[in-house]
Amino acid sequence: MGRDTFSGFHPLVNMLYFVVVIGFSMFFMHPASLVISLVCAFSYSVYLSGGKAARAGLKFLLPVVLSTAAVNSFFNHQGGTMLAFLPNGNPITFEAVAYGFAAGVMLTTVIAWFSCLNAVMTSDKFVYLFGRAIPALSLVLSMALRFVPRFRGQAKVISNAQKRIGRDMSSGNILRKARNGMRILSILVTWALENAIETADSMKSRGYGLPGRTAFSIYRFDRRDGLAVSYIFACAGIVVAGAALEVFRFRYFPTIGHISRGWHEFWTIALLAAHLALGAFPIIVNIKEDLVWKRINSLKLQDGA
Repeated sequence: MGRDTFSGFHPLVNMLYFVVVIGFSMFFMHPASLVISLVCAFSYSVYLSGGKAARAGLKFLLPVVLSTAAVNSFFNHQGGTMLAFLPNGNPITFEAVAYGFAAGVMLTTVIAWFSCLNAVMTSDKFVYLFGRAIPALSLVLSMALRFVPRFRGQAKVISNAQKRIGRDMSSGNILRKARNGMRILSILVTWALENAIETADSMKSRGYGLPGRTAFSIYRFDRRDGLAVSYIFACAGIVVAGAALEVFRFRYFPTIGHISRGWHEFWTIALLAAHLALGAFPIIVNIKEDLVWKRINSLKLQDGA
């Protein structure tokens, strides 16, 4: 895992970026746009989590794409290119398979972006952004983001403790394994509820959410953050303008192809370039920062020599 420079931007910049890229990933079904979103999301996820997490993600994401394509082809029979027929006589069409594959890619892309969001937008950033406007919701969001890793860690602790007294899920018959698993789950749920109550009582005793309450913050919106916001708005503006002019429309039914316009090719290329520049923004920032650090270190070595 590298040092993520993008996480050091102002929380408003981080949140704005993820809202835009996740929104584009959900609403644009053009194949090239889907590929750009997937590559950018997966690349940033690899940078944040490392190669081991990337392999684990592939084991999960690939079945999602393939199963979505298969399920859609079984229930959606639109399209003009017949590939095969089901036992009940309904056709499996190439267009339905392609649309299901595109929907699966969209789903995995959104999941990958949310994994990056979970790594970058820490609980203190959520509280900083929404603590005054919607204090209850910001507290719930911050607790939810912390809940998954803590839940997994506590589950491992409970499982190891139960294993020491012979009540884990690795021994005994199926009924005993199920009983031990339910016991571990019951202990874990009880811990989660007690932890949530303690957190709520702690925040209430500190006056969280009361009118006029002040809070310490380490975040300051500087010139770098302003340039980042301008960059995001510029790229997103080009994409939205092109989409509004319907130069990025793509059809899957009844046949696969572009919905042509007179200036289709130019705007499509510009739209894809802007979308790529937007999706790759965190990677660009990190690569630039890594090059700067390497140059500084090389200069230090030269001075020392």
